[in-house]
Amino acid sequence: MSEALAPTPLLAAFLVASVVLAITPGPGVIYIVTRTLAQGRRAGIASVLGVALGNLGNALGASVGLAALFAVSSMAFTVVKFAGAAYLVWLGVQALRPVAFAAAPARSEGPSSVVGANAGRLLRDGFVVALLNPKTAIFFAAFLPQFIAPGAAPLLQSVGLGVAFVLIAACTDTAYVLAAGMVAPRLGGLRASAKVGRWLTAAVFFGLGMLTATSEPHRPK
Repeated sequence: MSEALAPTPLLAAFLVASVVLAITPGPGVIYIVTRTLAQGRRAGIASVLGVALGNLGNALGASVGLAALFAVSSMAFTVVKFAGAAYLVWLGVQALRPVAFAAAPARSEGPSSVVGANAGRLLRDGFVVALLNPKTAIFFAAFLPQFIAPGAAPLLQSVGLGVAFVLIAACTDTAYVLAAGMVAPRLGGLRASAKVGRWLTAAVFFGLGMLTATSEPHRPK
């Protein structure tokens, strides 16, 4: 079991770096906050779980060399990149549909049965959005090796560190959801207009889709 853990000083440095990176807002945070403002705190929590599972998939993929494939194969990166971008755009289109938007709870304190009916879809959406972001896998491939101790099992260490980072990110994402849930009631005028809410949500998804589609792999120099 000790082979899966880095030495204490290296592990401490990893934890500090992970917290700093996790609290830095990125596309995942924007996605989660948007879900929370549009559909409530419970929807945000479901999205956090989905994103965490997608990030875990990328971490495991990076550990077995998937990220290395993305780094050397522009075709593999491009295929996954545009698949993720297309899915985000599709979410934006769905947000414009009154039925789809109205099906979500208007407030985080809404009936749990209504939230539960959408929880599976929200978790799936977060999972796909995170998983189909090849830059996440490349990030893990570039970040994790810096904290792997030589002489120990690199696969076990990278998997252990990847899981730790995903858990840290899930905690900070949850904090963003709670903060957004506290701010949401003050946006009553905006949320009272379903049309404005749908267009705002769709605009964020379209923007994230464009960001994903125009992203480029970071190749080592």
